[in-house]
Amino acid sequence: MHRKRAFYIGRFQPYHLGHNSIINRIADEVDEVVIGIGSAQKSHSPSDPFTAGERVMMIRNALEKEKVPNYALPIEDIQQNSLWVSHVLSRTPLFDVVYSNNPLVIQLFEEAGIPVKQSPMYQREQYSGTRIRKKMIEDNDWRHLVPDAVADIIDEIDGITRLKNVSRTDID
Repeated sequence: MHRKRAFYIGRFQPYHLGHNSIINRIADEVDEVVIGIGSAQKSHSPSDPFTAGERVMMIRNALEKEKVPNYALPIEDIQQNSLWVSHVLSRTPLFDVVYSNNPLVIQLFEEAGIPVKQSPMYQREQYSGTRIRKKMIEDNDWRHLVPDAVADIIDEIDGITRLKNVSRTDID
């Protein structure tokens, strides 16, 4: 029996309730979700504070409670858009459909003949990694924007301290 799989990619810096909502909606349409953790080589910067391994933990722990069958896999940037889909396919289980709103991702997968559906957005103005990281840096309430499992991991790795440190300059 063929299991229908979808592919969804994001940076997940951090994984938040918007991502969680989208993945749950995708999971309603397929048997399994292949989650690409984009820019996997990046970490310890203001826009990408968490490592690929930490993001894998965030996603797996959050979706374990949701009971969403998934594969969360790191996908490094290769800086060659014409080869990127092949790069993704070499690092993931086979999938039948891609969910994305990113115009470049849509274009590249459509050119490769892989069906693409627009991802249902979920309160994008509230659930934004940029907004959540800003709240963390400014000691504002951010925990209600991420699954409890993600907040636990950020606490465990002392992620707030890291984010604050990598966001400073030597003239702060």
